[in-house]
Amino acid sequence: MSKLQSLVKDTVIYGLSSIIGRFLNYLLVPLYTAKMSVESGNYGVVTNMYAWTAILLVLLTFGFETTFFRFASKENSDVRRVFSMSMQVIGALCGVFLLAVFLFLPSVANCLGYAATPEFIGMMAVVVALDAMQSIPFGLLRFQKRPIKFAALKLLFIGMNIAMNIFAFVILPKLATAYPETFSRFYDPANQAFYVFFINLLCTSAITLFFIPELKMFRFTADKRLLKSMLEYSWPLLLLGIAGILNLHADKIIYTWLVPGKQGMVELSIYGASVKVAAIMAMLMQAFRYAYEPFVFGNSKEKDSKELYAKAMKYFIIIAMMAFLVVMFYMDILKYIISPAYWEGLNVVPVVMAAEIFMGIYFNLSFWYKLNDETYWGAIFSFIGCAILFAVNIIFVPVYGYIACAWASFAGYFTAMLLSYIIGQKRNAISYDLKSILAYTALFAVLYGISVANPIENSILRMACNTVLLIVFVAYFIKKDLPLKNIPVIGKFFRI
Repeated sequence: MSKLQSLVKDTVIYGLSSIIGRFLNYLLVPLYTAKMSVESGNYGVVTNMYAWTAILLVLLTFGFETTFFRFASKENSDVRRVFSMSMQVIGALCGVFLLAVFLFLPSVANCLGYAATPEFIGMMAVVVALDAMQSIPFGLLRFQKRPIKFAALKLLFIGMNIAMNIFAFVILPKLATAYPETFSRFYDPANQAFYVFFINLLCTSAITLFFIPELKMFRFTADKRLLKSMLEYSWPLLLLGIAGILNLHADKIIYTWLVPGKQGMVELSIYGASVKVAAIMAMLMQAFRYAYEPFVFGNSKEKDSKELYAKAMKYFIIIAMMAFLVVMFYMDILKYIISPAYWEGLNVVPVVMAAEIFMGIYFNLSFWYKLNDETYWGAIFSFIGCAILFAVNIIFVPVYGYIACAWASFAGYFTAMLLSYIIGQKRNAISYDLKSILAYTALFAVLYGISVANPIENSILRMACNTVLLIVFVAYFIKKDLPLKNIPVIGKFFRI
């Protein structure tokens, strides 16, 4: 139980930084959706560009974030040597990438549909390269169990990003109006996406400076044997990462090809903004992932490791379902994260969140092949899921629009999750508490169904009813699996 409590503690720290950071960052969403009209398609440009950078980040990190954990966690491993080799590989990849981008910038920009704004490509290329380089120092902080610095740097980035965006979208336009001779040259209302990318470049560059103490660990390492072993472990993770990130972002990349012209970018703006409302689930996934990787690798040699993994899976599913209910039960409030002009896309939110739950379960299941050094299984599962996602998007997006994107993610992650569970139970069985998980799932489905069928139109009364439903779920959780008397400090005040 103490190890699970350690996992919970780290998840809370990572989670608070992620949730607070995402919450603060999502304060920009109403700003962007208010300043970028649906008709302009500017938010679609931002959505599309960040989808590309997410895929490029996976390519440039080459699976070395997890590879670093695996090799640093081995007995008698030299953490400095593993860290240095990881930095050398990522540094070389980023160097080649940036050289190629800037040598062929006009051609690349034209190919991606940004011939008129190649500076977008150049700025985000530098951003993604710096992010890739930062992934190993961030991984080192997690390996060394230093969540405070990790969280502080994440929040610092968010803070700088918010401050600069407020200046660019709120203060600078007023200055340009009041003092046109001085400030009008710095503000272009028709090119608002530029400010988003330029600010990201400034903030990412600044955060890199805070890793100077960690980078002092770096030593040039000419260890061909270590390099070969790490690459053999990482390349299936690269394939796994590519498939995984395609599952997350391929729809945002191919949408403008499936629905060409201005209409495609407008619809992508609506879809991209609506998905932001489902962000709480993404925060939970990210927080759990940050804490769970070092937890799994650190406890892989313990006799009760499989029991710990089974319990972690169960609690993850419970919390994920609770997060789903919170978002959907209080949608009348949360929808104000985005401008009312984008509300027509909110029907994608429950489907996207369900897909993210499947993604989280799939991530939990993935450690059987990571610990067995059989990471190629993850690539197989993810590419099958990705193929389904592409098929659903290509077939149904031209007919049903962006709602098909949400269902494509749902189908893709469900398939990958199911395959991983079936094969994993044959190769490295773990006794998950399926009976209890199914009981929670049934209760979750009933409560959500009652909420959806609720005929009350008054939003306050509807949310009051939903609060009662949420209390029922939480009470069941406390009664079955979270006795309050066992919680540190406050437990002495409870008898249950």
